[in-house]
Amino acid sequence: MKKKRALSGIQPSGKLHLGNLVGALSNWVRLQDEYNCFYFIADLHALTTGYADTKKLKEAVMDVAIDMLSAGLDPERSTLFIQSDIPEHSELHLMFSMITPLSWLERVPTYKSQIEEMKEKDLGTYGFLGYPVLMAADVLIYKADVVPVGQDQLPHLELTREIARRFNNLYKDVFPLPKDLLTASPVLPGLDGRKMSKSYGNTIGISDPPDVIMKKINTAITDPARVKKEDKGHPDVCNIFAYHKIFNSADAKQIRVDCSSAKIGCVECKKIVAKKLNEYLAPIYEKRKTLEKRKDYVRDVFAEGAKKAQVMARQTLSEAKTAMGIF
Repeated sequence: MKKKRALSGIQPSGKLHLGNLVGALSNWVRLQDEYNCFYFIADLHALTTGYADTKKLKEAVMDVAIDMLSAGLDPERSTLFIQSDIPEHSELHLMFSMITPLSWLERVPTYKSQIEEMKEKDLGTYGFLGYPVLMAADVLIYKADVVPVGQDQLPHLELTREIARRFNNLYKDVFPLPKDLLTASPVLPGLDGRKMSKSYGNTIGISDPPDVIMKKINTAITDPARVKKEDKGHPDVCNIFAYHKIFNSADAKQIRVDCSSAKIGCVECKKIVAKKLNEYLAPIYEKRKTLEKRKDYVRDVFAEGAKKAQVMARQTLSEAKTAMGIF
């Protein structure tokens, strides 16, 4: 039976962190056996908020490429590429922008919320407003059957379907409607309890050395109500226990009991989870060290992936242009 096609991308904001690993990459790796996977580094999307300073963009793209391969994405089982290497994305984006009502873009939930969150940046640009149109082009140019997304990305994917429907109704049925593949990803808070994000400075990088991870874990906020070791803990409000559930699942039940009964203190609990976390990341860390010395190989992998992806992108773009009457 022919495998269905899955597509997803990630923005290059530098070296990836544990939130990226458990929220996206680990799931992408699992999907490789079930789907015909297309995974890309969304460097054009990075410009929607980071257009004013692009000095480190190339370096960030390389960091993400290395992390993707280190985490287990296999160029023999997935098509890996960089978005800007395939200009057909941009051309289809332009075509879609001609038929997408402004009201559709202005009602996307993340539009106003991100402007509020990033007040220090000038986001009054078409590129930022039109981010979902470019996302639609990314997905539809490969006629993806499914798109692995989190709950927060569902409005963007629904807009992708709306754009596809509008195009198909105006011209000709070219684009199938992609379905969401909701990822049941565990929630991994940052070291301060907020969402793990580079902008908050609360991340643990998947490329961090073991000693750095130990130091970072030692700084993590734990149960605010637990002042002394003798105080009984509340694991469900503790960041460290969230890490135990993911990276030390075999012992998490006992850790919960020991914490709740004050049998174990926060210092010891942190040491245990740091050790387990380093064991979990060891293969990724070692592979990353090797790939950092083989950047030409990494570039070749993504260049070959782009060649493969572009064959399909060109075919779809040709169909869309013919339907639109411009080819």
